[in-house]
Parts: sequence; structure tokens; C-alpha cells
Amino acid sequence: MRLILVALIPIIMFSSAGFSQKKLPTFDVQGHRGARGLKPENTIPAFLLALDSGVTTIELDLAITKDRQIVVSHEPWMSSDICLDPNGNSISNKEEKDHNIFEMTYEEVTQFDCGSIGNKRFPEQQKMKLSKPLLKDVIVAVEDHIKSFTRFEVDYSIEIKSGEEGDNKFHPGPAEFSDLVYNLLDQYLPMDRIIIQSFDFRVLKYWHEKYPTIKLAALVEDRKSVETHLSELGFNPTIYSPYYRNINQSKVKLLHEKKIKVIPWTVNEISEMLALKGMGVDGFITDYPDRAKQFTNTLNIVPKNQK
Repeated sequence: MRLILVALIPIIMFSSAGFSQKKLPTFDVQGHRGARGLKPENTIPAFLLALDSGVTTIELDLAITKDRQIVVSHEPWMSSDICLDPNGNSISNKEEKDHNIFEMTYEEVTQFDCGSIGNKRFPEQQKMKLSKPLLKDVIVAVEDHIKSFTRFEVDYSIEIKSGEEGDNKFHPGPAEFSDLVYNLLDQYLPMDRIIIQSFDFRVLKYWHEKYPTIKLAALVEDRKSVETHLSELGFNPTIYSPYYRNINQSKVKLLHEKKIKVIPWTVNEISEMLALKGMGVDGFITDYPDRAKQFTNTLNIVPKNQK
């Protein structure tokens, strides 16, 4: 036994010496649609910028194509606010839903430019000619960037965007949608780094039953009580994720008593970040991960010989 211990010590010391610093995040800053305030939303450049800004989780949304490819997109159609059609023409608000991703192949999806015109709501956003990426391509790019530049792995908070009115019109039903997502994620990532979030409680209930080990986040926008939301859901999720104006310290305390984390959305002003941090939330979702960088409390471990 003594010989085994002696043999292990150099290995442990060698692996530690390979890193000048290890960061252990304790507050969860999630980059909303990557870094929507700075780069075109839900694109690979936005996710890489979020990583460089120190986020602990990247947040993204999913849509499904006609050929059952999983696309990273907030809407299941081409938004008139951010996309140009294949001919470079603007898309009117009235016709945007005619460009239904669920009725397109992914090859057709790539013909739309969803970055060149920017977003009027985010004047700091850099304009770039980009199409909507596949989820698998986002994962490959993020994981490669982590290995090359980032000091710690991040989680993925993945929103399945669905609703009864859109079933089999703009997206598959909850079961098919969920299974498509699970099967892809299972090929690319350890599932302990995945959070599935949704406003559609049907989706969360399905994952809770079929994939019970996956972390789930209940997205809520209305002003119903915490108790009402949890009763409607039927179980306690890992995360309760409300619109940030609808949370207060007493709700945070109640949720923590139930062992549920609180991560509000979408928090963009420093003053709002400070107020929420003071309430004791466990993190927040933001379009400006650069502004939130100061809130990612970290424990920095430096080897003794480098102090």
C-alpha cells in the first residue's frame, strides 16, 4: 500500500502543476441567447463571447426543422426583428410566421441572414452576417473553446420552446421534441451539465417522468404565487426562473426552504443585478455577460509554488 501511495503523489502534483489557476464558480451567471446585447443572438460568436466574459452557463433556445434537425433559435420562425430573407430583403411582422422553421429543411434555414441588421433593442450589438446554427455545431464550438481558452466547463441551460397552440404547426409535440433533444445531447455532453427549461409545463413534466435525473428549470412570467406554480407543475424543479421584476426576498427564502434555486431573467442593468444579488438569488440570466462578470464569485486556487 505504501508503494502505491508513493507512486500516486507525483501524478497528482504533476496534474496540479499544469494549471496556474483553477476557478470554481459559486454564482451562476447565464449568458442569455449567448450574449444578445453584444453579438447576434443564439449564434456561435455570441456563445463564445459569453464564455470569454466568464459566464458559468450558456442559455439558448431550440426549434425543429422539417427534416428534424435541432436549430438554435428563439422563435420557430424567422423573426422580422433580426432576419433577412434569402434574397436579402427585410421580413415584415405580418409575414414572419410564414417563414416557419418547422416547415423548412435545415438547408433552407441557412439561407436566412439573422445577424446583418442587428437588433434595434440592443444598439451595442455587433452586426454580422450569420445564419441560425445547429445545436450540435454550437456544442462542438463551445466545447472546443472551453478546452482551448476557458478555465472551467460551463453548463447548458436549454429552453424547449413550445405551447399547445403550436403543436405540430410550429414544433413537434412535447414528447417528440423532448426525445429529439435528449438523444442529441446524450451523444455530445455529460447530462449533469444540462438544464432543461421551459414555460411549457407539459415539457417539464415529460422530462421529470422520462428523464428524472436531468435538472429542470421552471420558467415563469406571470404574477401567480410560487405555491400556485409548483402546484401546477406537480413537483419541485431544480430551478425556479421568474421574470426578474416578479421576485422578492420572501419568495427567494421560500424557494430556498424547498431546496429550489432561484435564477431570474433577463437582468441587464448593474443596479438590478445588485438588488437581486442582495435578495440572495443563485444567479441570473443576462444579455450582457460582460456587465455581470463582477458577480461571478469565484474561488481561485493557485499552487503553493506559484504564490
